[in-house]
Amino acid sequence: MLSPQESPLPSPMQYTERLAGRALVATTAIFAANFSVWTLYAVLGVSIADQLQLSATRFGLLLGAPMLSGALLRFPVGLLAELVSGKKLLLLQTVLVIPILLLLPRIHGYGGYLLAGLWLGISGASFAAGIRYISPWFEGRQQGMALGIFGAGNAGAAITLSLAPAIAAWFGAEMIGPLYAAGLLAVAVLFAFWAPEETRYMRSRRRKDIRFHLRPLGELRVWRFGLYYYFVFGSFLALLLWLPQYYLEVYGVSTRTAMALTLLFVAVSSSVRALGGWFADRYGARAVNWSVFWTCLVCLFFLSYPPTSMTIHGVQRDVHLEIEVGIELFTLLILVIGIAQGFGRAAMYKIVHDKYPQHMGSVGGTVATIGALGGFSLPVMFGMAQDIVGIHSAAFMLLYGVLAVCMLAMYLAVQRDGLQQRLLFARQHNFLRED
Repeated sequence: MLSPQESPLPSPMQYTERLAGRALVATTAIFAANFSVWTLYAVLGVSIADQLQLSATRFGLLLGAPMLSGALLRFPVGLLAELVSGKKLLLLQTVLVIPILLLLPRIHGYGGYLLAGLWLGISGASFAAGIRYISPWFEGRQQGMALGIFGAGNAGAAITLSLAPAIAAWFGAEMIGPLYAAGLLAVAVLFAFWAPEETRYMRSRRRKDIRFHLRPLGELRVWRFGLYYYFVFGSFLALLLWLPQYYLEVYGVSTRTAMALTLLFVAVSSSVRALGGWFADRYGARAVNWSVFWTCLVCLFFLSYPPTSMTIHGVQRDVHLEIEVGIELFTLLILVIGIAQGFGRAAMYKIVHDKYPQHMGSVGGTVATIGALGGFSLPVMFGMAQDIVGIHSAAFMLLYGVLAVCMLAMYLAVQRDGLQQRLLFARQHNFLRED
């Protein structure tokens, strides 16, 4: 019998649940810290562009440099996470970012900033390692919520949008890099001591056959998932990088206001990701994605419309019309898109786990790579479109086209799946005979 002062030991299931909670909190924290570094150019890029007098295309390339290296590293890191400890991989990746943060005050010139951006992009690979580390801790019915909470680490961009300008104001812009390095090191140390190692059961289920993990990449479905993630995540990255300059150029607001409005977009989009995972668990990820795409399509239609002056020649007099999306309506539409993208990012990885539960590193890393490539390619295309067309809203016209391709691909996939199910039903009930 236990004395009143004694309490029963936790059951193995309760103990594992506690470890899973610790793993989720610790990994979300280190992912948020890395994400804040990955998006650092959203703040630094504005002052660099002003200092170096960059064109829209060169500015887009600067913003996209960290996104490019982060995207390209996600697949090999995801594949490596199938073979080795995700915790150790996250720690190594985080530590590798610290030196360039310390060197940032010494960098001058466009080429130097591009190379520094590519190095900073190592932080973007944290998602691929983290998703593989977190997934085995939770059951299939909990994956949407768990991965949604982890994905809320995107709020690290909100940390940068609020913290980096404050550091520049208090200590000078040259201290942003070193202070970020100190913060990243502190988070890494806490993660090393608090995040649990994988259990013996998890280690026993690892498949160290590279061919096993690469096999699903031959399926068209994986690349289609990547296309969807290109929009819901890639355009999120592109917008958080592009919006500060857009607010400055189009609406003439102060830098502080531009950063605050972009911060609002990032915070709202990131905070709803866990809710999006819950919706995906409850109502189905495909239904969530369709709702996301239709919502964004409507919003992008209005955002794509450039400021227009129109004269209608009436019977007795001319009627002059001014059509323009004001800053209030623009911000509202952007927030709606951000909420939809947050839901879409969570739903997308719920689908990935449902279809490929044993390939979260390789398939998850592939989908993450394609999505993150949007963070590189879209700002560059935004800049090129603006330079060529000469219209600020050309960026949203481009996003409208990307979304239309995603929706067409999803529609065709749904039709094909429905046809295959009807054929299977017919064969099972002898409506069709196989020779």
